[in-house]
Amino acid sequence: MTAGRTAFRRRYSPAAFWRGRLGSWRTRRLLEVHLVVLLLLTAVASTALFLSSRQVQHGSEALASREAPAVQGLAAARLAALRAQEEADNLVERNLIGVAGSGEAYRSQLSAADQGLSRIADRTDQDLGTVKGLLATYSDSLALGTSLYRDQPLMPKQKLQEARSLLTREKVGIAPRLQALQRTQLEHAEATATMGRWQHAGWWVAELALVAVALLLVSALFVLRDRCGRDWNPYLLAAFVLTVLLAVVPVMTAYSTQGELDGALGELRRITVTSWQGGPPAVVQQEVTEMSEHVRQQSADGAWTESVYRGALVGSLLAVVLPALGLGLRLDHDYWRRR
Repeated sequence: MTAGRTAFRRRYSPAAFWRGRLGSWRTRRLLEVHLVVLLLLTAVASTALFLSSRQVQHGSEALASREAPAVQGLAAARLAALRAQEEADNLVERNLIGVAGSGEAYRSQLSAADQGLSRIADRTDQDLGTVKGLLATYSDSLALGTSLYRDQPLMPKQKLQEARSLLTREKVGIAPRLQALQRTQLEHAEATATMGRWQHAGWWVAELALVAVALLLVSALFVLRDRCGRDWNPYLLAAFVLTVLLAVVPVMTAYSTQGELDGALGELRRITVTSWQGGPPAVVQQEVTEMSEHVRQQSADGAWTESVYRGALVGSLLAVVLPALGLGLRLDHDYWRRR
């Protein structure tokens, strides 16, 4: 029974099946076909892996360095402008106009808004010139509204009303303009950081090609041992291990990074909604600052994708070279020199 079972296994084992499928091929031609197909598949897999990894890294870097700071900065600038108005109104209500140092609160908020818009201008392609011009006019109106007019007591009230109109006028005021810019910038961030259909297709192509490469490497190792009586080829074994790593590590990194990007986008949406809600500007500013710090931490956690991307690039090149060395040297030693 033992001998019968052994014969049955040998006859119907995967090795016997594959040996039968390849039986009509000459050994040299079989190895040459393996070499050519391996080169083609590794080239396709490496290209798809390189492009897909680069896109994920680019999205992570763009969100951390440009898109997220722009969304946060626009929200902060809008809240600073609103708080400046609140502080100026408090001066008038408490009769503190003319008191030394009484206008520092609103002036610091205006300065923060102006500096924030200047920083954002380097991170977005949106036109901020109109908003900055309105902010300068708004600042002048607040300055006049908090000045002491002994002969014209109604002048501060009139100037503050002008400032409020510049700030809140529908569609053309500073706050509505900044809100529209923030909405557009959030859409840019979502488009940059979201993995689209073509990116998913690129990963599928890379993974399927790497699976085919791994199976073909196993076939090449089998042919060398079965037809040529050779031990395990170190180049092909290294290529197989590398192929498995390339099929696992980059895609796990990519989807882990994508999860972090989705979390950061969720925080940016929360920042946008919170900054648009009513409430004391000082309280909303504190909430937005805390959420912005969380986004910065999430963006910093994705910095390790750079090393994985470089490793995938080097691994992709080796995945092309190693099978060529393994089969090319074997063919040269055993077959081509005999021609």
